[in-house]
Amino acid sequence: MVTRCDQIIGSQKAPVRARYQVVLGRVDVPVYLPRKAVSVAIAGWPYWSKAGLIVRAQSGVVTITVPPAWRGKAAITWGNGYPPPQSRLRIAPCGPTPDNWNAYAGGLYIRTRAACVPLNVRVGGRSRSVRIGVGGSCSRQR
Repeated sequence: MVTRCDQIIGSQKAPVRARYQVVLGRVDVPVYLPRKAVSVAIAGWPYWSKAGLIVRAQSGVVTITVPPAWRGKAAITWGNGYPPPQSRLRIAPCGPTPDNWNAYAGGLYIRTRAACVPLNVRVGGRSRSVRIGVGGSCSRQR
């Protein structure tokens, strides 16, 4: 699924500082969500953790994937209106200027109330793995 530019919920001049990490200079992902996930009943996923995603404007296509070993344990969604849970999401390149960071609503679906969820982030030909701690930092959940 592609998250289009009309799914942006806001923009800002700089990435988020607390509990987020800039990946590949283009994508600001949460790395620490202190609250445990809440109970939901959406598409077979028992828990949900809200977490925004921030993408630098004009970054090109950003692809975020859940690694194959985690596809039965976690799913992602980012975009206004919360698209259905998925294992792969593409964020379309959006303006208005290279100095803006665009925000998307969304988060993670997981099987347990707390988890250390790995994600792969790809921008152009570069990629990097990150971990998002839901219900605490990843170092506490090992």
